[in-house]
Amino acid sequence: MPDTIVLLPAPDMGHIISMVELGKLILHHYAHKFSITILITTGSIMDSPGVTSYIHRVSQCTPSISFHRLPSVSVDTTPTRSRAAIAFEHIRLSLAHATDSLQQISSSSTIRALIIDLFCTSALPTAKNLNLPVYYFHTSGAYALAAFLYFPKIHEETTKSFKDLTTTELHFPGISSPLKATQMLEPTLDRDDPAYWDMLYFCSHLPKSNGIIANTFEDLEPKALKAIADGVCVPDSTTPPVYCIGPLIADAEERAGEDGNECLSWLDSQPSGSVVFLCFGSRGSFSVVQVKEIAHGLERSGQRFLWVVKKPPRDEKTKQAENFTAEFDLEGLLPEGFLERTKDRGMVVKTWAPQVGVLRKESVGGFVTHCGWNSVLEAVVAGVPMVAWPLYAEQHLNRNVLVNDMKMAIELEQREEDGFVSGDELERRVRELMESEQGRELREKSRKMKEMALAALGSASGSSTRALAKFVEAL
Repeated sequence: MPDTIVLLPAPDMGHIISMVELGKLILHHYAHKFSITILITTGSIMDSPGVTSYIHRVSQCTPSISFHRLPSVSVDTTPTRSRAAIAFEHIRLSLAHATDSLQQISSSSTIRALIIDLFCTSALPTAKNLNLPVYYFHTSGAYALAAFLYFPKIHEETTKSFKDLTTTELHFPGISSPLKATQMLEPTLDRDDPAYWDMLYFCSHLPKSNGIIANTFEDLEPKALKAIADGVCVPDSTTPPVYCIGPLIADAEERAGEDGNECLSWLDSQPSGSVVFLCFGSRGSFSVVQVKEIAHGLERSGQRFLWVVKKPPRDEKTKQAENFTAEFDLEGLLPEGFLERTKDRGMVVKTWAPQVGVLRKESVGGFVTHCGWNSVLEAVVAGVPMVAWPLYAEQHLNRNVLVNDMKMAIELEQREEDGFVSGDELERRVRELMESEQGRELREKSRKMKEMALAALGSASGSSTRALAKFVEAL
């Protein structure tokens, strides 16, 4: 029977894209050895309409990747439960069907390994029962991986919820800057939330795998990788091998489509390095008040800009859009006359832009980003310096390392209680990025890191190509 590798992503667009890119990378080098099967959970609150169309496009373009949907499950979505607790329960209930699916796949192929997302840890015992080697695919960076590996140790050192430790800073091995306890991932903030204990379960099982595949490359995060390799992140256990096989980013053409053509054409007409791109991932969204402040800051900055605006969330604290297809009045959301006053140097697009294609345009000279890891890697590969505006998940940690360890971003000052950014602050930081000596230094650092990123995967001797070969050898 032919050999296959089964991939199990979390049901979120960013995680699915990363897992698909991992599958493509394996096929690019080892199509003669393996096919790729991806298990997909359905019906999650993290689902977006784009997932179905994305899967269809991948199936059409890459027939060696097949998708197997797990049965839909029902989850209690009581409003008092956190979004994370609901999502984690959905994944856990879905993966109760994983045994049947894996046995079905085994009837026609030999499964050489199961590669799982961190949030799919409940599949680990199932795989062990079937005698399958299990690897994690960590879709964020090595700094975040170091923090996740160390999280069970921090858990032992306090009995309080991080949300209540308002003056406490957390120190992680291999990371220069401490993280405010209140800026930890939302699911870890409250010990009374079942999601906290889910995260503890996920992180404590990382060392129990056969290895961890990370979407990063050695030159980008050397200090964190050394800390992990030295075992200081898991002091009470053996650390499994880490295979850095990145940077994996989405294919520009595959995600563009006709909706992105207008903004790409506009960028082609702008001067080299002159445009600031503002985009906050597939889910990042702001209150009406914050949108107006961004507009004021951009207008006063005098800089050219391309800005992606999403419908404001119902719950402003989440900073995440709930409905990806809902219509909204863009002009009514912005300050009166803003579009008219800035039409000669700015462009605002609703909901979505082809980010990979945008960042690769010569006219783009800076990127205001939420610091999601996919976005960070896309900027690194494009050689574009950043202004860091974290919103949720591990983005505050990413911000710290981008600013203090990697020296590739400028930090925005955010209001302590809710992360609000004034228009004056945005104007100041955008000007700093585009006009100052520090901005010039960031651009030079970004250019050099782009060369290292391309070298990591660009040849047989690249560090990431060699890491992938070691992973396949381990199988």
